Amino acid sequence: MSRIVYLNGQYLPEEEASVSIFDRGFVMGDAVYEVTSILDGKILEFEGHIARLNRSLSELEITCDITPEEWLEIHRELIARNDLVEGMIYLQVSRGNAGDRDFHYPPAGTPPTVVLYTQSKPGLADDPKAKKGITVISVPDLRWHRRDIKTVQLLYASMVKMAAEKAGKNDAWFVEDGFVTEGSSNNVYIIKNGKIITRQLSNDILHGITRASLLKYAAESQMEIEERLFTIEEAQGADEAFYTSASAFVMPVVEVDGVAVGSGKPGPVATRLREIYLEESRKAAI
Repeated sequence: MSRIVYLNGQYLPEEEASVSIFDRGFVMGDAVYEVTSILDGKILEFEGHIARLNRSLSELEITCDITPEEWLEIHRELIARNDLVEGMIYLQVSRGNAGDRDFHYPPAGTPPTVVLYTQSKPGLADDPKAKKGITVISVPDLRWHRRDIKTVQLLYASMVKMAAEKAGKNDAWFVEDGFVTEGSSNNVYIIKNGKIITRQLSNDILHGITRASLLKYAAESQMEIEERLFTIEEAQGADEAFYTSASAFVMPVVEVDGVAVGSGKPGPVATRLREIYLEESRKAAI
């Protein structure tokens, strides 16, 4: 059965949904996006994702008049129409159809292009990789310097994910000026002597919604947190490492550039943080 998607105010079978070849998201990568996870048919971290969406839109001066209440209605309608129990909803807003290719923004009043669709992912919360842990390589961070805006400019992230795959590893961590920035699509952390260490927020990394909640839950559990830069060498010498993202939640990292982290298996802190995050997120889901 075909998915029902949302496009500019309409719910359509995916085969009937189309966007102009002049759309700014297509020709310029001029668009932002969000991904929310769905567990038990409910939306995780909805308010945080919509707040970040609005911030991204504001930073790029893209006008979109959809209210948080309307976004919620669209999400719930897609869940119902697609019988989505466990998976994700992808949301994208572009600057719209400029009528032709031009570096200049289209005239004021040009409507944005709004797309949402579901992705069914049974077993999302019970990912076997979380029990085994993942391996990563390090790569130079060659992206632009507004990584705090969640744009669709994901070519380099795709390239490094493929490089990791070719190397027989699961993912990649970006390194800039000798320090880890973030993962290819996630925020990263190390644990040393019980302390959670992660890079502080800035324009250099995405302000992760899962990151914010995870650190809040960790603080409430009396865990020590230090927001600072760290190196690949520190990660290799850490007791544990992990990353967070909306779709992976908390994922243990057991190897960095061929060196085992800690015991080379998911450690107790990352494992417990994943449990706490899933427990609390399910309670707060809407």
